[in-house]
Amino acid sequence: MEAIGVPWFIVVRYLGPPLFLLAVGGALLVWRRPARPGLVWAALVVNLLAAALPFLWIAVQLLTGLGEATVVGLVMTLLQPGVVVVAWLLLLWAAVSRSRPGGTAPDGTGAADSEDAKRAAENVG
Repeated sequence: MEAIGVPWFIVVRYLGPPLFLLAVGGALLVWRRPARPGLVWAALVVNLLAAALPFLWIAVQLLTGLGEATVVGLVMTLLQPGVVVVAWLLLLWAAVSRSRPGGTAPDGTGAADSEDAKRAAENVG
């Protein structure tokens, strides 16, 4: 990263938490499969992309020579938070959406039947 003028500790500081979130989120996705796992994976990857965007942008600026234009910096300043918002919206969409009507639960029964049975078992006592 020193080749583009960014010390390694800065890269670790910015990319460490999203990478940790991707690892823990991926483990949780494997352990407890949500109704829409694709949306959760997309949210985790987009969050990592948002964290990496400044470094990618610095590399693009060095390769193309666009580093002198202040408008380009303004676009990046607005783009990264927008990508973070997209990641959160994907995660929220995955959290509030229900499974597809024709989907099946891991035990082979219909998803709605399985959810009702699990709720009934959890509410006992």
